[in-house]
Amino acid sequence: MSSNTPLNLSELPIYKKAVEIFTLSQNISMYLNHDLSVLKNDGTEDSNIYFSGDIVQQSVSLAPEILNAELERCSDRKHKHIASLKRLTNMLYKNSYRLERSNSNGKDFLPILRSELKKFKKLQRTWLLTL
Repeated sequence: MSSNTPLNLSELPIYKKAVEIFTLSQNISMYLNHDLSVLKNDGTEDSNIYFSGDIVQQSVSLAPEILNAELERCSDRKHKHIASLKRLTNMLYKNSYRLERSNSNGKDFLPILRSELKKFKKLQRTWLLTL
């Protein structure tokens, strides 16, 4: 993810936390998929499996939004990236609660994800003051 990232931006605490959240989300999703991919007795799939993919999709977008906001010179576009980052963070938080209601042992890891998201939100507030 950081192979083409300018060196100073990849050292930002908020960027590092975004990468950590992506890795954590990806690992949780893989763990949950083993339990959620099994068909139910009536032949239907567990709808919660889609939320496990959502947390990966949303978390993979965090770091690029940070970079885009940092590199953007136009104030309006910068604010669009910031708003997108806030939306992604909130959706990740909501989807973690949805996944916690799933029938999987992996749901025990979701409070860890939410804890990291809380730290990320604090970093976001500090980071916004520097933009």
